Amino acid sequence: MAKKNFKRQSTFQSKNEIEDEHYISKSQAKRDVEELQKLGEKLVKLSRAILESFKLEEKLMDALLLAQNIHSNSAKRRQRQLIGKLMRQADYDKIRTQLERYQNQAVEANAYFHKLENYRDQLLAQGDKAVNHLLNDYPQLDRSRLRQLLRNAKKETEQNKPPKSTRQIFQYLKNNIQE
Repeated sequence: MAKKNFKRQSTFQSKNEIEDEHYISKSQAKRDVEELQKLGEKLVKLSRAILESFKLEEKLMDALLLAQNIHSNSAKRRQRQLIGKLMRQADYDKIRTQLERYQNQAVEANAYFHKLENYRDQLLAQGDKAVNHLLNDYPQLDRSRLRQLLRNAKKETEQNKPPKSTRQIFQYLKNNIQE
């Protein structure tokens, strides 16, 4: 029997062919899945109203709402894996940007309230000097209203009364300083 001369074709791809394709290692694929699961965990912590504003797919929304009510650790793990699987099918970049936007709004709102609290504290500590500085920055504020609230706040602290005027100063600043 004569041996046939044939060229064996390699089943392995050459290095150039692998570089041409978008090659993802198994480790990278696992990291991607874990990242999606972590994104899903962040979504589970949000309220239903916020999740509805994200306009998620129905299956993903149901899985997230169900995960909020699960208390068993092993069931949570399985649900987290399911959410990760559903996230791969969804537009997770869009979801990630919506989540970041929501979190940034919360951070900005928190910074705004801290700014107002600092203004109030400066007003209580420095009196008319702080009123003048505040009016330079925000001319729409009413000088007489601020001074009246400061006088009331000082009386309340002297008489050991609840800080009603202090809260009113904060509310006045919140209503009149928009940022």
